[in-house]
Amino acid sequence: MIVSGVMMAVVLGTSAISGERPWDLGDPHLNVVPRTPQEAARIADVTTPTQDFSKAQRFEDKPAGAATVRARKDADAFSQPSGNISFEDELTFKVGNGLFRKLWVSAPSSTLASDGLGPLFNARSCQRCHLKDGRGHPPENTADNAISIFLRVSIPGTPDDAMADINGYFATLPDPTYGTQLQDFAVQGYKAEYSLGISYQEQPVELADGTIVSLRAPTYTADNLGYGPLHPDAMLSPRVAPQMIGLGLLEAIPAQDILGGADPDDLDGDGISGRPNVVMSGVYQQPMLGRFGLKAGAPTVLEQSAAAFAGDIGISSPLHPSGAGECTDAQTDCQDAIHGDGDDRIYEVDAEGLDLVAFYSRNLGVPARRGADDPQILRGKKLFYETGCTSCHTPSFVTHRLQDQPEQSFQLIWPFTDLLLHDMGPGLADNRPEARASGSEWRTAPLWGIGLTQQVSGHTYFLHDGRARSILEAVLWHGGEAQTQRDAVIEMPTKDRYALITYLESL
Repeated sequence: MIVSGVMMAVVLGTSAISGERPWDLGDPHLNVVPRTPQEAARIADVTTPTQDFSKAQRFEDKPAGAATVRARKDADAFSQPSGNISFEDELTFKVGNGLFRKLWVSAPSSTLASDGLGPLFNARSCQRCHLKDGRGHPPENTADNAISIFLRVSIPGTPDDAMADINGYFATLPDPTYGTQLQDFAVQGYKAEYSLGISYQEQPVELADGTIVSLRAPTYTADNLGYGPLHPDAMLSPRVAPQMIGLGLLEAIPAQDILGGADPDDLDGDGISGRPNVVMSGVYQQPMLGRFGLKAGAPTVLEQSAAAFAGDIGISSPLHPSGAGECTDAQTDCQDAIHGDGDDRIYEVDAEGLDLVAFYSRNLGVPARRGADDPQILRGKKLFYETGCTSCHTPSFVTHRLQDQPEQSFQLIWPFTDLLLHDMGPGLADNRPEARASGSEWRTAPLWGIGLTQQVSGHTYFLHDGRARSILEAVLWHGGEAQTQRDAVIEMPTKDRYALITYLESL
C-alpha cells in the first residue's frame, strides 16, 4: 500500500508559537484515531522517565515497538523493512529501495525513466549520500570526495505573509546566484558550483582523570566558485547526510506530544529551553511543525525526500517542478539545458515514484537494542538519566493510532529525541538561521542505532558536520543549553564515563 503524503492535515490548535494569535499546527496524517482518556493516562505512565535502573524497562529492547528489526551484524543493519510490515508492503518497500538506489543520468538518454540528472548535483542517487542508509562523513583526506556533505547557503530576507506572524521566525532567501545549496558536481559540458574546502584546528580538552581528548574545530570554505562570487551576505552551513532509520515513526509522533516538551522560556529553571521549529509546508500550504533535517527544517518525510531529489540530484517532482533542479535564473546555461521532463513526462520523478521513495524512507527498521540488561549498560543508563541528558534526548513516545499506516500505528518507541531546537552554544554554531532555528540552534539528534554507526557506515563521525570522531567527542562539543551535562561528563570518574559511553553504544 502506497501512502501518499498529499492529504489533508489533522489540525491541532496551539498558541505556543504565535506572537499575536493562535494558529494551526498540522500532523501529517489524516486517518488518526483519537486517544481515549484512558489511553492518554496509560501513555503518560509508560513514557515517564524511569527512576529504577536495576533492570531494563519493559519493551526497552524494542526501540521501534513492533516495527523493530533484529540487530544484524553486517553493514545492512539499517536497510531492513519495518519488522511488522506486510508481505504486500514489503514488495512496495523493495520497489522504493530500487528508486532510492537508482543512478540517474543526464538527459537526453535512451533510459528515459532515469534521465534528468542535474545539470548541477551533489550525488547521482539517494544511496550515494546515505550509503547503506547510514551516516555520511566529511572527506577523510585529500583523495576523498565530499559526496555526503555539502554547504547550505542563504541570505537574509523578509518573511512572507504566511509566516509573518510566527514568533521568532528568521526569514531567509536563496543566494541569487547559487540557490539554497552548493553543488560540487555537474553533468558534462557544465561547471560545478564549487569545491568544498575544510581545514581543522585541534582543541585539547582535559578530563578530570587526566585524559586529553582532542576536538577538531573545522573551517569551511567554498572554493573554486564556478559562477562568480557569492552574495556579500551569504551564510554557509555544512550538512552531513544523517542516518535514515525510524523516520516514519518520528513522523507519527503526535505534534501535541512534541509541543508538550517545549519550554522556550525555561519556566522549570533547568537551563533547557527546547523550541519547536515551524516551517511552511508545500503539501498542506500552511505552517507546520518541523521534524526532519538537522535544524528540523522539513515537516514530513515526503517533503524532505522531494527537497533532496531537487537539491542533491537535480530531479524534478510535483513538489519541486523545475527540471533545472537547483539552478538559479542567473545560471542561464543550466536553465536552458535539456532536462528529463520531455515527451510524456511532466516530472523527472512523478508522484508515484516520490511516494515510493517516501514509503521506503518511512519503513527503514530500527535494530533491536543489544545488552539492555547488562549491569554496565544499566549503570551507564543511570548516569545518562541523572546527568540530565534526557532533558533533550527524550527516551520514549507513543505514536498516533493510524488507520492507513499499520507499521507506525500506536507503537511505543525509544528514539531519544524531543525533535525540538536547542541552543548548543558558539562552538557548534553555524551562524545561519533556518525558519525559527537560530544560528546556534539544532534539532536534538535521535540516538537510536548510534552504536551501529561503525558497522553500517565504516566510521564514527557525528554531529551535523561529522567533526566529532567518537561519541565522546560529540558529547564534549555540547555547549549552550547542554553545557552543564558536558561539564558533568568531564568530571566523571573514568569507570563512569566508560559506562555512559557503553550505554550509548547499546542504543
